[in-house]
Amino acid sequence: MDLNKHIVDQRIRKIVEENPEWFTYEKDDEIKLSKAFVLLSVASYLGIELSEALSLMTEGGNDSGVDSIFVGDTVNFDFQVIIFQAKYKRTLENDSNYPANSVLRVIDAVKSIFDPSRNMQLNNELKLKVEEIRSLISDGFIPVVKAVLINNGLPWSEEGQKHIENAHFPPDQVAFEHYNHKNIIEHLKTKEKINETISIVGKGIVEEFNFKRVLIGKVNVAHIANLMDRYGDSLLERNIRKFLGLRLNRVNENIRKTLLEDKRNNFYFYNNGITMVCDNFRYNALGTENWQIKVEDIQIINGGQTCKTIQQTLNDNPSVDFSNVFVLLRLYEIAEDADDELLTDITIATNSQNPVDLRDLRANEKLQRDLEIAVQELGYAYRRKRDSVSVADAIPSSVAAEAVYTIWRKKPHLAKFRRSELFGKFYYEVFENLNAAQLVTAVLIFRYCDNQRKKEKLQIKYPHIAYSNYFLSMLMGQELLKELQVRITELTHRNFEEVKAYFENHKDELYDKANKQLIAALNKLYQEGYQTVELRRLSSSFRRGDLLQILGIQY
Repeated sequence: MDLNKHIVDQRIRKIVEENPEWFTYEKDDEIKLSKAFVLLSVASYLGIELSEALSLMTEGGNDSGVDSIFVGDTVNFDFQVIIFQAKYKRTLENDSNYPANSVLRVIDAVKSIFDPSRNMQLNNELKLKVEEIRSLISDGFIPVVKAVLINNGLPWSEEGQKHIENAHFPPDQVAFEHYNHKNIIEHLKTKEKINETISIVGKGIVEEFNFKRVLIGKVNVAHIANLMDRYGDSLLERNIRKFLGLRLNRVNENIRKTLLEDKRNNFYFYNNGITMVCDNFRYNALGTENWQIKVEDIQIINGGQTCKTIQQTLNDNPSVDFSNVFVLLRLYEIAEDADDELLTDITIATNSQNPVDLRDLRANEKLQRDLEIAVQELGYAYRRKRDSVSVADAIPSSVAAEAVYTIWRKKPHLAKFRRSELFGKFYYEVFENLNAAQLVTAVLIFRYCDNQRKKEKLQIKYPHIAYSNYFLSMLMGQELLKELQVRITELTHRNFEEVKAYFENHKDELYDKANKQLIAALNKLYQEGYQTVELRRLSSSFRRGDLLQILGIQY
């Protein structure tokens, strides 16, 4: 019996039971379980809440084999798109491969979605996502695509692999990945502390200063691959950059090439190295070289991609001699509980090469802990760290950041298209001088507008609504303050219930006013009338700041 399958089955049944409003249109129990499996898988893979995963769903009729789709931020003229397709089998005792015909369907979806010249028959949710993607492509941005094929069984067969190879996708632009019940459980289970022995080759340096210790030395790449084989992503729990995959990341591809070329013995000089932290390390200080370092609670905080690339390259090339290939190691002895702020600062400072998600690192800061307590006093749960478990009225810090930056900081275009920087470059702009009443009010407005966005009747009547919910949220917030005759600084716990009651009783009126303002601005932007503008051009309107100028918004 595969216990992991049973745990996942139990979890998705609980999702259906506890969130019936998510499955209003699914009458059949099997379809409900399949949808819950998609939600759990996407939440697990992306490291987001179930409620956030729900907003990415596109499954249903005319879905082209795409159950869910994630569109990332634009970075250096690239943008990431992750396509999910899931197959759930209620029979838990037998294993089967991911269907080869389903692999073909996803291949065709990739060919169609990213080719603006191809017409597609799509359901409404998927159509809006596709038009947004094609709008970015039309503006010169290059999609980097990962197709994640999910099941509670085995990867696709050799036939499925042949289909992928015969598609001849550019290897640096499209990759396929298998994800199943075992991966979900690995993400959900509590991580135990890792105590290990690290072999330093040759001489090393150990220094003590400011009541901390640091070790610098070189480690054979085979030792790193062995650690990754045994512990996997458990070593990367604190690491803030996910492994992007060899074929989707030029840096990783260059690491792989260097490891396989004749000059691999110089790898130590080409790579920036690996940074680890631990609670404590011990070694034989009487020896002068080749130390065996006993390490307690080891974690990789920088170089996660290097480690994963080393692991994959060495496993794929067992006949290559890596005995003289080394990588630089920095090991910091810093007990997390004793100096959490220092650990956070080091991790942020050492992760600067690629876009990162800093939400979990910021979660332990005093600013976030104080907000959690203050929000709880208002009757809501503030989630500082990501979790795949849904809680009623819970406010993920990621959603709060988008809502606040959109509504009170008046930067809706950046909140939507620069989300990865809300806990980085824009962090203090978002959260400083922010109280719980302002945070919760922003989220209430933001979620209301997002629900309106999903109403097909409104989309038909007002085509912009599919893309303008951030702008409408901002305008609603301004209208709310105007109607109550309060400034944002005057919105506190003292008048929160009054503000909330007014919003709940007048939200439809506030939305109508915001909608009229936005339509007037769009018609100024498009003198021929915004409703005559094709969707992908309309979508691009909300990525720019000129619409804010027409609205008279100063920030």
